[in-house]
Amino acid sequence: MGKFILKRLFYGFLVLLGVITVVFLLFNVLPGDPARMMLGQRADQASIDAINKDLGRDKPMTIQFIMYLNDISPISVHDEKNKDHYLYLSPDKYSSYLKLFSVSSKKILILKYPYLRRSYITKRKVSDIIIETLPETTVLAFSSIIFGSIFGIFLGIWSAIKRNTWFDKGSLIFAIFGMALPSFFIGLIIAWLFGFILREYTGLSHTGTLFSTDDFGDEHLNLKNLILPTITLGLRPLAIIIQLTRSSLLDVLSQDYIRTATAKGLGFYKVIMKHALKNALNPVVTAISGWFAGLMAGAVFVEMIFNWKGIGYEVVDALSKNDLPVVMGATLIFATIFVVINIFVDIVYGILDPRVRVQ
Repeated sequence: MGKFILKRLFYGFLVLLGVITVVFLLFNVLPGDPARMMLGQRADQASIDAINKDLGRDKPMTIQFIMYLNDISPISVHDEKNKDHYLYLSPDKYSSYLKLFSVSSKKILILKYPYLRRSYITKRKVSDIIIETLPETTVLAFSSIIFGSIFGIFLGIWSAIKRNTWFDKGSLIFAIFGMALPSFFIGLIIAWLFGFILREYTGLSHTGTLFSTDDFGDEHLNLKNLILPTITLGLRPLAIIIQLTRSSLLDVLSQDYIRTATAKGLGFYKVIMKHALKNALNPVVTAISGWFAGLMAGAVFVEMIFNWKGIGYEVVDALSKNDLPVVMGATLIFATIFVVINIFVDIVYGILDPRVRVQ
């Protein structure tokens, strides 16, 4: 089991390293001068050169990549004394860290929070921006996957039980439309219909965040603002879970042990709930775990439509301003979440099913 876990962790590390490399190369070949973005078009050349030096853009691409890996790694090597060295332990980057041990007379190994650079526009640390906005996106993704899972499993079970009835056919049509229509189109329709046209009856708004501030500066929790974006973001996983649950349950119901249980006199619904359902939900659980990670990244358009101030909203705003560090940092966070969730699911499957470890 230990070998299996180590193998999964190693594969996850390789995936993250590949994502980091692609993100670095992609965003470093894009046109534009970050120094001019930060200082404005009227900045003098000396100030521009100073900013580029601080960002490491005056060095070869290989050195820039090493600096980037060193910055985002939780364990990194730094030079304590030489301020001109590209691995200098700058207090502007790392306000707190734990010194592990010295690797030479000048260099030390430290344990720290990953440094994701600073925003070109606001000058704030990207990590601070992500810490502020990520909880909003996490709440939205979590509520959406809960909505899609509960209703998707229920409708999928009922469709399998009522096979070839009008309910089953209607559920399949709904699932097809749910998978085919893009989230931003569904979001526009839902925001316009329920948050604007029918607002008087629903009491819902087409824009809003989880927390709002009143005239006295006090924050208030507004769960009703979560309803429309949750439905919008959860419709696609809902549609997929309906089809997965239905097809998986129908496949299990055709197995010999189900026929044996029925022949012994067990009631139909008892056979469904006690014997068939727990085996039929294996592929559904896999889909749910994968979709949760996907919803974290897929919330971008939904957050823009409903003015939901999460990390997706921040990424779109950063793209419009060419604020590359924010986009790079958010991309790495999304990739890390996706890899960690998939590693966790693989390990859980390895524990529950020994055949997975053998494969």
